[in-house]
Amino acid sequence: MPIVPDVPEHGGDQDDDQGTARLSGPLFRDEPFHDQPSRDEPFRDEPYRDQNPSAQPYAAVPQNPEPMPDAPHPAHPQPSPQKKSAGRDLGAAIGVGVGLGVVIVASLFVVKAVFVGVIVVAVVVGLWELTKRLEERKGIKAPLVPLAIGGAAMVVAGYARGAEGAWVAMALTALAVLVWRMTEPPEGYLKDVTAGLFAAFYVPFLATFVAMMLMADDGAWRVLVFLILTVVSDTGAYAVGWRFGRTKLAPRISPGKTREGLLGAVAFAMVAGALCVQFLIDDGTWWQGLLLGLVVAVSATLGDLGESMIKRDLGIKDMGTLLPGHGGIMDRLDSLLPTAPVVWLLLVVFVGSG
Repeated sequence: MPIVPDVPEHGGDQDDDQGTARLSGPLFRDEPFHDQPSRDEPFRDEPYRDQNPSAQPYAAVPQNPEPMPDAPHPAHPQPSPQKKSAGRDLGAAIGVGVGLGVVIVASLFVVKAVFVGVIVVAVVVGLWELTKRLEERKGIKAPLVPLAIGGAAMVVAGYARGAEGAWVAMALTALAVLVWRMTEPPEGYLKDVTAGLFAAFYVPFLATFVAMMLMADDGAWRVLVFLILTVVSDTGAYAVGWRFGRTKLAPRISPGKTREGLLGAVAFAMVAGALCVQFLIDDGTWWQGLLLGLVVAVSATLGDLGESMIKRDLGIKDMGTLLPGHGGIMDRLDSLLPTAPVVWLLLVVFVGSG
């Protein structure tokens, strides 16, 4: 989401200082104004006296004082308020989004193995973006080779063997990261392998739950529902937040997110969930879809905030530049990754794993 810079109130420190300088003098003190104090009375505006000790008390006060800083001046009309901006190239973003959607849907319903390959490519590129940014911004060298190989194996194992295969592949990937880093000097070993283990869990392991959804008889439809609900949640948050957003949700993490946007995400996702589960999932009912949509909206928002936290720590706006209008692959996976295990689990509870 676009980063909205924090704007200081009342024009910032510079304006405050100028305003203070203009309003110095007895006329603007809190005490009641006296018509004409004697010239023997000491001048009470200490800061001004320090700046110009020889100044007389009333010589410093102009006959026609300047207007208050907030008052409009006829020679300087107030600028009209600017319209809200999306912060990105929406044309490019929509075009790239539609193209990705076509590739995903086509591979999903033609050959399931091809869609598994799409997941693997997204995982490897995401790991490359994450490890590259960690090295550039923090000097952390998480070993990419074992992460990429282990991540691909994790997704394939999850599709072929389910949760058991995914956990075994995760354990072997963690071991490979620890051993691979031993080939370099010990300085920074702990932070490098810690970042590697985090990357292994955050990207490929969470993505494995998408492949595990695909194992069911109606697996393609489950994955489609997962994608639709996540996209609808993000769209609802953006549309409602952009139009009606007033109250910040987490200003220190993502200033562009609002509570109104979160309510929009929940409303959009719950309606879409009721429709999708009722008509696309075998033995699914509308009330299950309502609950699924609610949980998806929350998990997608938390996922977005989680990656915003990472990017703020790294001091960057986007994880990459591969997708025009979107940023990098990781900027599109932020809400999908934590949502995948939630959708997989709820669908297993609601309609079973078959």
